[in-house]
Amino acid sequence: MQLEQALESVVGFVVPAEFGRFREHVDPAWIEEALWATGTASLRRRRLPAEQAIWLVLGMALLRRESIDRVAKMLDLALPSADGQSIAKSSLAQARTRLGEDPLAYLFAVTADRWAGQSADRHRWRGLSLHGIDGTTLRVPDSPENWAAFGGQCGNGTRNGSAYPLVRMVAVMTLRSHILSAVHFADYATGETSLGDGFWNELPDNSLTIADRNFLVADDLTRLERSGTNRHWLTRAKSTTKLRVLRRLGRHDELVEITLSDQTRRTHPDLPPVWTARALTYQRKGFRPSTLLTSLLDAAQFPSDEIVALYHERWEIELGYDEIKSHLLEREEAIRSRTPAGVRQELWAIALGYNLVRVEMARVADEAGVPPNRISFVNAVAFIRAAWLTWSTPPLAPGRIPEGMAHLRRDLKLLILPPRRIERAYPRAVKIKMSAYNRKPPSGRGRK
Repeated sequence: MQLEQALESVVGFVVPAEFGRFREHVDPAWIEEALWATGTASLRRRRLPAEQAIWLVLGMALLRRESIDRVAKMLDLALPSADGQSIAKSSLAQARTRLGEDPLAYLFAVTADRWAGQSADRHRWRGLSLHGIDGTTLRVPDSPENWAAFGGQCGNGTRNGSAYPLVRMVAVMTLRSHILSAVHFADYATGETSLGDGFWNELPDNSLTIADRNFLVADDLTRLERSGTNRHWLTRAKSTTKLRVLRRLGRHDELVEITLSDQTRRTHPDLPPVWTARALTYQRKGFRPSTLLTSLLDAAQFPSDEIVALYHERWEIELGYDEIKSHLLEREEAIRSRTPAGVRQELWAIALGYNLVRVEMARVADEAGVPPNRISFVNAVAFIRAAWLTWSTPPLAPGRIPEGMAHLRRDLKLLILPPRRIERAYPRAVKIKMSAYNRKPPSGRGRK
């Protein structure tokens, strides 16, 4: 197939951006710094050096259906050999093992700090950067090592009730661009609030963090307020939350005191004697009334109707998790690695690869003059994969960008999504799992 035909075949679903820019987002100095800081750099020149092994793992995260040796070939990573032989699969596996997880974790932290900080500054609300925190799980390959390291859902049988081992993941996301600013991984038995405990001191000043009501934990949220300047939180009250009204600030808008249990006081004696918050009650059509709690106490500076609308941006992090699972990982049963060390390395690569796509999308959004959430993530990933597949085919050298791609950047209508339809509502519902067997009667007796 000629290049022109290949471009025409993907023009309907690829992002009009240059593939070369994708790699430009990562400063080579960051990779070198990550290798030296984690003790992975080596003076020995191998056919697949450590700096190239990082791109190999990233390629594996973004090209889910390609084998590891094909990913290395597509990205032209291996240095040429004297006899012209291609690099062996065993050498690729050894390069991953030598690299380990630490350089990927370090590189993610360095890049996320830069990218998320810049993005949050560009999309502030009333002077506050907007962040979301939530957790999810990811399935990993069914191997004894992964079961021992990560575990799974509780249930009957020897496999804890789940078909695959599960990794717990909690992330902080810049809500209006979906760029991850921090990620923690742990075994499945570790709870979301425990795993997210280290985030509260790291959130920036002059910020608002929106969280699910599962994160309504007095010690965490008061620590967020006290650990910096102008750090705020917004969440939904639990059904068991006890509130005492102190003063009415407006219609369905009150200053309240959150009553803490004696057990909480004993466990965290450093908590303030009075935990004051602002309670906003509202009801959307078709839903039950809800109460929001927040540390934004100034009703004049932070209007209640804006806060209610802002809370629903919390779902952006859920959309981000769906982008990772459904489109980046293509809803595969599990990621690739069958060892705990390989799993952790791959998870950092997935988080970094996701951010790379999102950073490129933010750049395209700026060029188009639209918010980042108006850019199609599906199209962005399709472009990157199509570009690697196209330019890995001889006689084109991988990484070369034909001048003919420039005109695609001008056709921004291929990637811009229509505005969000906020009037649509999809209430949560419990889905009944299909089964080929008759349902057992509640009495325990079989059918007659």
